[in-house]
Amino acid sequence: MNFRQDAAHPTGAAAHPLRPSAPLKPSPCNPPSNPRTPIFPPAPRAKRPGYDVAALQLDVLGRSHRSALGKKALGLACTETARLLGLPEGYRVAVVPASDTGAVEMAMWSLLGPRGVDVLAWESFGSGWVTDIVKQLKLPNVTKREAGYGDIVDLSTVNFDNDVVFTWNGTTSGVKVPTGDWIPADRAGLTICDATSAVFAMELPWDKLDVITYSWQKVLGGEGAHGMLILSPRAVQRLESYSPPWPLPKIFRMTSGGKLTEGLFKGETINTPSMLCVSDYLDALAWVERIGGVKATMARSEANLKVIADFVAANDWISFLAKDPATRSNTSVCLTLKLEEAKVKQVVKLLEAEGVAYDIGAYKDAPAGIRIWCGATVESADLQALMPWLSWAYQTVSA
Repeated sequence: MNFRQDAAHPTGAAAHPLRPSAPLKPSPCNPPSNPRTPIFPPAPRAKRPGYDVAALQLDVLGRSHRSALGKKALGLACTETARLLGLPEGYRVAVVPASDTGAVEMAMWSLLGPRGVDVLAWESFGSGWVTDIVKQLKLPNVTKREAGYGDIVDLSTVNFDNDVVFTWNGTTSGVKVPTGDWIPADRAGLTICDATSAVFAMELPWDKLDVITYSWQKVLGGEGAHGMLILSPRAVQRLESYSPPWPLPKIFRMTSGGKLTEGLFKGETINTPSMLCVSDYLDALAWVERIGGVKATMARSEANLKVIADFVAANDWISFLAKDPATRSNTSVCLTLKLEEAKVKQVVKLLEAEGVAYDIGAYKDAPAGIRIWCGATVESADLQALMPWLSWAYQTVSA
């Protein structure tokens, strides 16, 4: 699917079955240039620059994931992830079902119970983990620490004698954890971190995180439906010393006979994965290495955030949803406009109709606004081209 600008369509809205069939007639005040890749939602994300599906290693297609070739590809997804992220010795990586959500659920249903739980939430996904812990697992001794959109909880109040469940980056609020300084090295409980829009984009203190989850379609622009689960030795010890009192579905089980199922962390997946998606992920990892590793992907994301930060600083009608600059996400950037909700939606529709920004409306439960993905696969030049269009759309609906 090619979203590059078509010279025959100066608004960037070339004929395409998924595009509006009748783009707005260009206004004399329209900005002169368009983003070359106007895809800015948090997931699925735009592919890496220069992506070509024909370049994927496709010999695994049609082969069993249990074959030697299939196991090799899945094993590489685990070992290359660990190598590129620089995980500490003894940390294990697995490909698991159901995206980041599946990975978080596996961790919570398998590990929680022997200690109290502090669960932190400042946006919709964190709130979802609160619901699962309180209403589904129905755990006793749960402390909910919650903040509204744009804020973050007081991290100094977290009780690390308990297990702690939290998102590193609030994908729907644009609010991230600023550092890992609040997590003690000598904690008694486990830290279970939903890091789906942080891994490969933010500095994570791996030695302070016992469970880390993410999905391929966020920072690396991979395909959906597969999750990544990373476990510390402390998390493995918990798995081998504790059996939950509730039934565990097959796709959540990580032990057999009281011992860790080591094959799961060598590419022997619980269920059948898409080998095409696996090849796509390996392509993304190879791209990360080519451009200079995780430091490079973090730098690209930070540079993208700066484009928006400079624009916000120059325009008083647009603001970051995150109140504290230290907590501003450099991936899922959430912005509010000095417009009523209906007009904010008009802005989003105008930009899509012009073919310059797709799917940038705020999350349905978040305050009215726009959300622009700034992960590593986004080019700064595309964001620079988008900023004048934001001004144009705002002025158009304000007139």
